[in-house]
Amino acid sequence: METYKRRPKRRTSEKKGKKEKALIRFTELLHGKGVVSEVIKHRTQPPHLQPSKFLAFTETRRPLVFWNMTNECNLSCSHCYLSAGPSARRQGELSLDEAKAFIDDLSQIPVPLLMFSGGEPLVREDFWEIASYARRRGLKTALSTNGTLITEKAAERIKSLGIEYVGISLDGASEKTHDAMRGQPGSFQKAVQALRNCIRVGLKCGVRVTVTQFNFHELPSLIDLSARLEVPRFCLYWLVPSGRGKVNFTRRELERSQTAWVLDVLYRKAKELGPSRMEILSVDAPQDAVYLLNRMREENSPEYEGAVRLLQFMGDACSAGDRVANVDAVGDVYPCQFAQLRELRIGNVKEKSFSQLWNESDSPVLSAFRSKTKNLKGKCGLCPYKELCGGGCRVRAYVKYGDLQAEDPSCLYDGVH
Repeated sequence: METYKRRPKRRTSEKKGKKEKALIRFTELLHGKGVVSEVIKHRTQPPHLQPSKFLAFTETRRPLVFWNMTNECNLSCSHCYLSAGPSARRQGELSLDEAKAFIDDLSQIPVPLLMFSGGEPLVREDFWEIASYARRRGLKTALSTNGTLITEKAAERIKSLGIEYVGISLDGASEKTHDAMRGQPGSFQKAVQALRNCIRVGLKCGVRVTVTQFNFHELPSLIDLSARLEVPRFCLYWLVPSGRGKVNFTRRELERSQTAWVLDVLYRKAKELGPSRMEILSVDAPQDAVYLLNRMREENSPEYEGAVRLLQFMGDACSAGDRVANVDAVGDVYPCQFAQLRELRIGNVKEKSFSQLWNESDSPVLSAFRSKTKNLKGKCGLCPYKELCGGGCRVRAYVKYGDLQAEDPSCLYDGVH
């Protein structure tokens, strides 16, 4: 494989505020919708969020915040990264007053997006009041849900609260597969109906799937189903060894050849469907960008150079500990939603505000995540693509080797090409 040209050092003013979470946007990159000038133009902050209006936060990191509002869930999914379930709610979850104080702090930074997640956020009795308060405080919000509770009336209410996007989990193209992974008969039909309800009321939504040995073979059919439903976005997640996802992880994780097959499916479907029908992305596997670029180069894609420039502009694709943060149900702060290990805990928002923990902390965990490409080991340390992908997923490396700087065991590449 060829190495890409090292990008010139960017001015600080250009670098601020332009980074996102570890999304590899297959559709955007393949179809030339991500040229740097377009990205810069559309990612300019609106006037009311310009740094000049928040001078105290000019140097503040503004991460996208995933908030696990509760560990309680009406399902019990085999691959849940939290081990959430019907009886999983713990004492100490943020109260309504504590949630409002947390939102006040996020609005002062201000963060670009607050993602309501769980467990299942809609089982929390005060969800609607919390979402309404976040809107009044000017925060952009999104919702991650299993979809089983989204009736048409609920979809209308979600839209009325200004929630901009709803990600709904669908783990198979068949009822048998999805319901088996989700641990509840009928959950497939409810999730599909939730997507229809969101689309009917004009609420932007997307399908989220976690691929394992059990369901990866249904990926082409699942993308086709999503297209028939006219879902505008399809996000693929790789299995992470966290929560129940750790149980029999090596037996459920895809083999290298299967991973390559999945990436090929995403590539082909993104080309086939195009940006007008569906946006296809992979999440939390920044090394997927390397696969994508090399396929584009091998096929002499006219968009190849633009895709390289866009990825360089966006910086290291792994966002954990910098552009992405996680706050769990009891207020503990972690580098990302998959890093909920006690040794990776940064602090608690009940004891110190999130903005202080994220921007004033001398946490060795945050330091390690924010400087990860400088000290990478193994094949990731040798790889010429490490600055492009940020060294892959640090959580997978830590779980397998006990070292945040170790190589990502899920990467298909060998480090030197």
